[in-house]
Amino acid sequence: MESEPNVGSSLFHGAQNTTVHGGIQNTNVERDMHVHNHHNGGSRNRVKDLEEHIAAGAMHNSAERYDAPKCHPQTRVAVQDELVHWIEHGEEEENPKKFVWVTGPAGGGKTAIMGSIADICEEKGLLACCFFFSSFSQSINRRYKRCFVPTLAYQLVQHQALRPVGEDILSCVERDPAVFKKRVEVQFQQLLLQPLRGIQRNAQTPKVILIDGLDECQAESHNPSPSDKQAAIRTNEADQKEILHALLKAATDPSFPFRIIIASRPEHVIQSFFTYVAHRTTRRIFLDDKYEPDADMLLFLDAKFAEIGRDSNLPASWPSQDVKRTLVGNASGQFVYVATAIRFLEGSSDPPQELLNQIMALGYRDVATKPFALLDALYTHILNSSPKPLTAVCWLDCISNSFALGDNSAWFNQRFLESSPGEAPYVFRALNSLVSIPPADDHTSPYSLFHKSLTDFLGDRSRCGSLYVDEPEELYDTRYMQIWRDKGPATPLSEPEMASFLHQFFELDYLPHPDCLEENFELYDVAWWITTSYASAISSLEFINR
Repeated sequence: MESEPNVGSSLFHGAQNTTVHGGIQNTNVERDMHVHNHHNGGSRNRVKDLEEHIAAGAMHNSAERYDAPKCHPQTRVAVQDELVHWIEHGEEEENPKKFVWVTGPAGGGKTAIMGSIADICEEKGLLACCFFFSSFSQSINRRYKRCFVPTLAYQLVQHQALRPVGEDILSCVERDPAVFKKRVEVQFQQLLLQPLRGIQRNAQTPKVILIDGLDECQAESHNPSPSDKQAAIRTNEADQKEILHALLKAATDPSFPFRIIIASRPEHVIQSFFTYVAHRTTRRIFLDDKYEPDADMLLFLDAKFAEIGRDSNLPASWPSQDVKRTLVGNASGQFVYVATAIRFLEGSSDPPQELLNQIMALGYRDVATKPFALLDALYTHILNSSPKPLTAVCWLDCISNSFALGDNSAWFNQRFLESSPGEAPYVFRALNSLVSIPPADDHTSPYSLFHKSLTDFLGDRSRCGSLYVDEPEELYDTRYMQIWRDKGPATPLSEPEMASFLHQFFELDYLPHPDCLEENFELYDVAWWITTSYASAISSLEFINR
């Protein structure tokens, strides 16, 4: 939905004896925005009304997922074949199941498998819709349940084989615009089940819904304070459980034509659901040695080392098979380890052999009692290659956590976080194996972490050791107040760039602690900020009117 500029913000709490010059009288921007939206509501087409409530980045073919992990050719073939066969022929089994739950430890390749399955199913006409949750995506709508059902419904509307269903979905949105505010189960009933009840199944009818990363679904309402982690987990689990029960109710409805594949880590609430609630309707696939991950990782390393070797004029025998087997052994079944190691080699201008020596020198770790020990050692080594490791960790925390910088562009986040011009390339030097960094002239794309295991690592003192940052929001607070004091970021900006920066700055949801604001209030030109925030709101209103 279009966001309304918030001029009457709590930023000015505590201001006294402040005069604003410039002829601003009897202005209520929020009221004007409301009236504008109300009178233009009838002119919007129904697809647009639905589109405003979706998480576009959660669809498998979204621009946001352009570099999302996929299975390397000739890898993970057994599990992909098993899933596609179930999608196509599952109803022929003696005891047909409505769910497949794909699970396994972190870094095992679940998202890559689901991404590849989505591509295969789309090509075969089997894919009805999908949702890829991501707790570290900067598109925050991928973290929350509120966009889940609308995003599935939107894809059904767009499906060529489901035109009557799509029309019924849009009619529902037209009749009940408040459907998006209802419980997940009610949304399922109104936006999916009721429209699907009249479907005439044929050979073109799609067969499957894919849901990846359900364990990464987060509650919007929990307090993100580090001291409240257990409460946050409990609240997240409640939302995950709500989604699971809505899916179960839909899947067991005779008119529901789709089977469902859910991929997630074996977290407690999800494990309990599939073990005790939906066990009769679920087939479980655990990504263990049965699916030969070591052989697949070796194939992956063969292909990637060949590419690196060609680019660097290294002999075809580089590196030895012993080195590759050692890396596979170090991975302990975690694809993320070998993928990160390869990105580390590809993303640096240093000689590949020198970088490979660094990885091999990380040495032995007790993987029997600490299965992530070698992955942790690799993450530690890469982060310490930054000239400012702790600053890099704070930045990664800020850009990956919804409490802070949300889904803002990397361009804005760089300007927000820099304490001096040009600091961003310096801090993130050598970290492109951990985070996707848009080009300098790209003002819209966000930062994107390659894998959730990095945020797990950074959030666990026992794993990241000296790199652990107890309260990363302190950096956010400091930079926020510095921008207030300096009337802008540390990096000089052109007038249009400053307007863009301030517009995004005013839309930040997270404010520093009130004590921090009040203690430093005398340092700020409050009148300037009120006038500027008003001008930004008016500019936004004029843009919407156009």
